[in-house]
Amino acid sequence: MSDSLRARIEQYYATVPLLFADAEEFGSLRLFVRREPGAPYYGGPSHAQPTADGASSVTATDIARVRARQRELGVPEAFEWLAEAAPALRSRIEAAGLPVAERPLMALDPHHPVRLPPLPEGLTLRVLEADDPALPAALALPRLAFADEGTMAGSVGRKELSVVAEEMTADGTVAAIRPVIRAGHKTLVAALASDGTPLAVGHYHPASGTTEIGGIGTLPVARRQGLAAAVTAALVAHALEAGVKTVFLAYARDAVARIYARLGFRPVGSILLIANQPARS
Repeated sequence: MSDSLRARIEQYYATVPLLFADAEEFGSLRLFVRREPGAPYYGGPSHAQPTADGASSVTATDIARVRARQRELGVPEAFEWLAEAAPALRSRIEAAGLPVAERPLMALDPHHPVRLPPLPEGLTLRVLEADDPALPAALALPRLAFADEGTMAGSVGRKELSVVAEEMTADGTVAAIRPVIRAGHKTLVAALASDGTPLAVGHYHPASGTTEIGGIGTLPVARRQGLAAAVTAALVAHALEAGVKTVFLAYARDAVARIYARLGFRPVGSILLIANQPARS
């Protein structure tokens, strides 16, 4: 990873959560805390990361203080950081008894042309507005996609999607995300069936000319049709048109990495996080 790209990704991870959360300092660690209980924001629920000037000096005491504050807040003991920026932190986190997982990062080659893959007949791609009728189901879809991981087609489909969408509407999740979309902090793209049902979805959160694409998921019954690639390409195209200069993403499975590579993403490093901590956003 080049120094300039690392700096942009570090800045992104340090600033984009501040659109939705406040930062509390604990020595060389920064903890992001939601401004309002239940309010959505990017970066997972109250995760911690090294400060820009403290990546090499995080102490066991800093880690213990953050974990105590997270327990006080009633949130997971989540940490997340760019591996190349704080290479010694992994051993310190593991010494504190927390398991660390690694997620490779890929960044878009700025010279690679963005081409939208063809969609199956009858399907369309759409950027979802805050009042889009497909929004509840689009927000529900990743929960089903990530609960049934992999790239093979499954049995979970529209019935289950409708149930989860109703739950997320009833618990206030959909209402909480509408103003985030209106403010331009979150952009969602969905591949929709002819009846308006989202079959695949993804999002990005821009900050200072950089963004991470995430939440790419396909309804299990609709897999193996190229929908994830189409949604990713549409998100990239939309972000670039909006003025974003650096686009990157993380992945957990090699099969998914091959899809991203065909779209112009190249390996650049990795992010470290507590194993099984809640997903970002």
